[in-house]
Amino acid sequence: MVMEGKQEEMQFLGVLGIYQEAYKIIFSCRKIFRQITLALILPLLFILLAQIEVTNVLFGEIINNEVELQGTKAGTKRYNQLSDHISSEFAYFCLFKVVFPILSVVFSLLSTAAVVYTIASIYTGREVSFKKVMSAVPKVCKRLMVTFLSVFVAFLAYFAVAILVSWIVFIAWFTFMGFSNLKVLYSLGIVLLVLYMMGFVYLTIIWLLASAVSVLEEDCGFKAMTKSRALIKGKMWTAIIMFFNMSITSGVVTIAFQNLVVHGVSMNMAGRVFLGVICSALFLGLFLFGFVTQTVIYFVCKSNHHENIEKSALSDHLEAYHGEYAPLKSKDLQLEHDV
Repeated sequence: MVMEGKQEEMQFLGVLGIYQEAYKIIFSCRKIFRQITLALILPLLFILLAQIEVTNVLFGEIINNEVELQGTKAGTKRYNQLSDHISSEFAYFCLFKVVFPILSVVFSLLSTAAVVYTIASIYTGREVSFKKVMSAVPKVCKRLMVTFLSVFVAFLAYFAVAILVSWIVFIAWFTFMGFSNLKVLYSLGIVLLVLYMMGFVYLTIIWLLASAVSVLEEDCGFKAMTKSRALIKGKMWTAIIMFFNMSITSGVVTIAFQNLVVHGVSMNMAGRVFLGVICSALFLGLFLFGFVTQTVIYFVCKSNHHENIEKSALSDHLEAYHGEYAPLKSKDLQLEHDV
């Protein structure tokens, strides 16, 4: 297991090696990870699944009322009732779209804080219990929130630049080329979309690694993103492959949940409940595995850059979360830097 091996050997771990170490960590400390899953990841799952269900119900009702409204004479009592219903349903829909993502972010940060702290404790050989983890989570989460807000600002700026560049490109095209060669324009649009998605994936990977940096080092916010950007060099393709593996697997389970559980009208209730339980168990496993691999790859990246973390210094760093937080300096946390 990673926590038992020499840190300098971790740099050679690839995708399969990281997956194996994540599995070993979870299996060797399954009690504490089971408690974290039930306390934090399970509520996160309920929130995400509720978003799918409630979105389908509210959106379906709005569409049905809109269709009926179009066939109703304006000014009638029924028309006014439908109009009021649509307005209230749309207000609930908007409120739901604001509240549930916030709850998702909160429980995601709490889960990240608990898992990263737990794995770091295992790495340093500290005694780790669910009570101790939960007592450290609030302070850990504050630092993660700063990093999340910084990443959110970065994503907004990236989105704004992408919109601006796309707008300039298309305006320039229609100004100089008019409506000729639209097939070339479509191809250009696809290229721009691919470039945008590449940047989006890159920022997401930076964010995930920056979360571990925020917990295990003194940097958070934009500084953690800068540190993450430096650490990921040399392991970018490993992180990209892991990102797409997780995204594709989660997408498949989500589609199965929507088609078989939410829209599975051809199945009886018992079958839908059974499949719902199966999908939920798969989601829980994926979420926990994702949080663990997110932390393991941090140690792999540190080893890849020959930044060996001294265990006693990291242990003191973790202990600070139980008292007045006093972050350690990089020179204390990284006592060795091999060349």
